[in-house]
Amino acid sequence: MSATTRPLIGINCDLVAATKLAPLQIRLHAGYFDAILAAGGLPIILPPLNKEPEIDALLDRVSGVVLTGGADMDPRRQGLPSHAAVQPMVERRENHDTMLIRKLMQRQIPTLGIGLGMQQLNVATGGSLYLHLPADQPKAMPHFDPSGGPHRHLVNVEPNTQLLEIYGSPELRVNSRHHQAINQVGNGFRIAAKAPDGVVEAIEWTSENWFCMGVQWHPESDTASALDMQLFECFVLASVRASQPLVGAA
Repeated sequence: MSATTRPLIGINCDLVAATKLAPLQIRLHAGYFDAILAAGGLPIILPPLNKEPEIDALLDRVSGVVLTGGADMDPRRQGLPSHAAVQPMVERRENHDTMLIRKLMQRQIPTLGIGLGMQQLNVATGGSLYLHLPADQPKAMPHFDPSGGPHRHLVNVEPNTQLLEIYGSPELRVNSRHHQAINQVGNGFRIAAKAPDGVVEAIEWTSENWFCMGVQWHPESDTASALDMQLFECFVLASVRASQPLVGAA
């Protein structure tokens, strides 16, 4: 696919806090833009500008947006007590992402939330999170390796979901490295997949008019399966379709 026909896909990025030795910096796993490029899109980074007119100007140009992983949302912003295991993201990123997601929902731009990105979509629509699964759901299976190594587990895909159409299998084995998870599902979303212990692993928008999906695993990672590329391909295709003018429109 030539660069001129590829849909422009925006990718938000993480922020690394400034230290005595280094200034504030952006950070993004290369797997995100590599996967979008391989799926037929043309990736661009959406920096955390925190300025609504500039966010609007960027969204005017993109056909879809990927919301990436990162540190935790600050529970105090939701009126909740914090937890020792919570590692809040840099405030500037959270402020920017809040504005960005609100505009994505208003415009219904095709959106793929990954890890933290899924959790942000859920909270933005009135949902809630478990702050630390080992404490909130002590009977849950392990969802991360405390040593930092790779971890995988089974995921059961819900019937009659778009996610099932994408992956074509009711069972998936996915990578897993999260200590938080969805508690109450946000308004407008439905559960698309769960782990065997009942932990929500994917959500999707209930209306077929908007491609908006979130997965707790990381399909962009080196530990992703070959099937995960289908998720990016379907997302890019949905972005192309959403950006095409309606036949007969003035």
